[in-house]
Amino acid sequence: MSITVKRLLLLVLLTQVFVVRAQQRIKTSINTNWQFYKGDIDGYPEKNDASIKWETISIPHSWNKADVTDDEKGYYRGTGWYTKRLSIPAGWKNKQVSLYFEGASQVAEIYVNGKKAGAHTGGYTSFNISINSYLNFEPNAVNTIWVKLTNRYDENIPPLTADFTFFGGIYRDVYLVSTDAVHFDTDNNASAGVSVTTPKVSAASADVNVSGAFVNQSKKARKLHVITRIESADGNIVAQKQTNLKAAAGQKISFQQQIIGVAKPNLWSPESPYLYKISSVLIDAGTGKQLDEVSNPLGFRWFNFNADKGFFLNGKHYKLIGASRHQDYKDMANALPDAIHVRDVEFLKNMGANFLRVSHYPQDPEVLQACDRLGILTSVEIPIVNQITESVEFAQNCKNMQVEMIRQNFNHPSVIIWAYMNEVLLRLPYGNEPDKRKTYLESVARLAQELEDITRKEDPYRYTMIPNHGAFDLYNKVGLTKIPKIVGWNLYQGWYSGDLDGFGKFLDNHHKELPEKPFIVTEYGADADPRVHSLQPVRFDKSNEYAVIYHKAYLKAINERPFVMGGAIWNLADFNSEQRAESMPHINNKGIATIDRQPKDSYWLYKADLWPQPFIAIGSKRWTLRSGIAEAGKLQCTQPVEIFSNQPNVTLKLNGKSLGDAKTVKNSALFNVPFINGENKLQAITAVNGKEFTDEVTVNFKLITNILNNIELPFTELNVSLGDKRYIIDDELHQVWVPEKAYEAGSWGYVGGEVFVMKGNGRISYGSDKDILGTDNDPIYETQRAGIEQFKLDVPDGSYEVTLHFAELLSNQKGEELVYNLSANGSAPKKEEAVSRAFDVDINGLIVLENLSNSNYLETDRAYSSKVMVNVVQGKGISIGFKARTGQTILNGLQVRKLF
Repeated sequence: MSITVKRLLLLVLLTQVFVVRAQQRIKTSINTNWQFYKGDIDGYPEKNDASIKWETISIPHSWNKADVTDDEKGYYRGTGWYTKRLSIPAGWKNKQVSLYFEGASQVAEIYVNGKKAGAHTGGYTSFNISINSYLNFEPNAVNTIWVKLTNRYDENIPPLTADFTFFGGIYRDVYLVSTDAVHFDTDNNASAGVSVTTPKVSAASADVNVSGAFVNQSKKARKLHVITRIESADGNIVAQKQTNLKAAAGQKISFQQQIIGVAKPNLWSPESPYLYKISSVLIDAGTGKQLDEVSNPLGFRWFNFNADKGFFLNGKHYKLIGASRHQDYKDMANALPDAIHVRDVEFLKNMGANFLRVSHYPQDPEVLQACDRLGILTSVEIPIVNQITESVEFAQNCKNMQVEMIRQNFNHPSVIIWAYMNEVLLRLPYGNEPDKRKTYLESVARLAQELEDITRKEDPYRYTMIPNHGAFDLYNKVGLTKIPKIVGWNLYQGWYSGDLDGFGKFLDNHHKELPEKPFIVTEYGADADPRVHSLQPVRFDKSNEYAVIYHKAYLKAINERPFVMGGAIWNLADFNSEQRAESMPHINNKGIATIDRQPKDSYWLYKADLWPQPFIAIGSKRWTLRSGIAEAGKLQCTQPVEIFSNQPNVTLKLNGKSLGDAKTVKNSALFNVPFINGENKLQAITAVNGKEFTDEVTVNFKLITNILNNIELPFTELNVSLGDKRYIIDDELHQVWVPEKAYEAGSWGYVGGEVFVMKGNGRISYGSDKDILGTDNDPIYETQRAGIEQFKLDVPDGSYEVTLHFAELLSNQKGEELVYNLSANGSAPKKEEAVSRAFDVDINGLIVLENLSNSNYLETDRAYSSKVMVNVVQGKGISIGFKARTGQTILNGLQVRKLF
């Protein structure tokens, strides 16, 4: 044993004997039994209003859980009050007591026993409020805290606008913290008070730097030891450092420690996310009493971005593939329990991903903790989105957020990038004032440079990034491609505009124009409404099938180019965006999982590409309720099923019978499956070294007869989406809406008319993207057949229920046009013009809807349906006629159900 190791062991033993364990830092959540009032209270809490009706709630909490998904435009952006009684031990009188908020949106004022104790601006970073001087430490004393909170728009606080919802509320945990009067600095932007860096790392050895500060808030000078030790994952002490310091009463003391030459460190990586624990302990030199302790994860790794060859971690090349994430969840707003944050990271890891873009703001501490444990590399950013305000206050708030973000998340080995300014040139003001616009662009560049300088000063070891939208020339001219260390591009060719080939061309152009600048694709994605499927997928149809086509093209282009560092899918899961309309109003459907975290087809595509072990999955496993028209002379309907696998060959069985083998191309194979009426059990199989890997799903297929008097397959029900090419699934009602078709004798279908298309909108090939009020089945009402003459069904005699669905899609009223939704030529769609329409509807010659018009039931963008009972006799079937009085007739949806 070497002399150095002997001395280290002796020091450890002496320290362990010398230290007297005592009550140290106590941090307990105080999430339960809060009272909440939605609204402001004049003069409160100084003037207590006993008439206020409080609601008992628990933290996390948001006041926007319901109003962001209703039919009324907008959501509550105002003030809310929270209050809670605290039980403070009398023994804490000589302690330092504070309130720690992980996140509250977005401006908070904290009151203790009626007096203002502090405030914080920004909805996505943590803050710590010292409350000692406001507390009553007498035994059984009542201490009350109040929090005044607002998520009201403020031009000086980012984000100003964005494609996500700015929920209000105390939506992350709140803690009561007690420390000794001598403690590590808790007022350093709510950071840990101790920062850890690894300036030199190799497979042979590693150096560790520790810096921080502590505060002596006692009434006398103190002699202190700061001891930092590194422990392996199994609890063995690897290294230790002690520094002896003095602090006068009321003094803050900064310190630095270096631990040189940790031998043969276990390196942190996505495959092996080995974490050491590094603890800094504050000890009274005279008594040996331990006063405070701060522990952090420690991961040894080194990395670099190379503009030609890509990203390297520990000397090994990695393509960074993963997703961006928003922090909301179905029916919870952003007030999520910790378990969901952790589960999201696990969901990403289980796809085989190695990268998470924490966007567009810092998120719950659990997220980065999970990334550290699971080996997910991360980028974190502050919420400067779309535009800035040219004010000193706005700039200062941005700088404060950047510092808070870095200091609060500094010690996470998973973080490799600090970012700011997402798509900041998307909404340029002063369109008709070139001088003002020039000044604005200069202000953006100046703020970017200031944030860059702050970031490099705070953390010289990590990379910086600005994510830009696809206006290359604009960002390059303004200088935003030059200021950060790497550039992010948010690209949507083949979705919002252009075609899929444009994506690869953009990547090549960046490398040609900026050959020395590393870049990553920070966003790309296509909406996939989980209810919508298509056998003829096209851009912007919201089908899961088009999303798979899109992701295949993007993944191929990223993988083929070594100079592309990687890509972050937009988004990990569907998320709330209140101002959005489209097929699922208020939801952005670009996630590879639903808003309640059910994987979509594209998730399995990525897992097949990324997963290191043998893998196979039936891609449409969520499409377990299907329907289709029986083929001529057969009681079956053949539809494609895609299988995703990382193996070269796959087999598919239907109800135990093989449908043959297929070779995978780019991790997928397509089978034509002859579905029968009822249950269809699918089993996908691949074999590796004699071992089978399988995936199974049972599809309930509703076979629709094409010849309606078919005795072998009697007619029971038909749901048709007019002007549509898609299948729309209603799992709750167990219904499948099938695409329209033209009438054929003996069958069913429309006669006359044309598919409705929004004029001047090259983005949507049919239908509309409006929020249809009064329904959750927006896709049904967003398409229609205009000028329809008849809908005929040659059903056998009997009693039937016929339901007709209508929605007026044309209006002079122009809603907010999302800046993201540009037409094919990059311009906003032309303004539509309202029409005057009135028509009659008859069934078998009897008028059932007379003068249906804009002046009665056909309200703009609102669902209207009417149900009629029909008796069919003498083989006449059902003939629904549409006769125009003014303008064109329309029909959006049709349902026919046989009663008896």
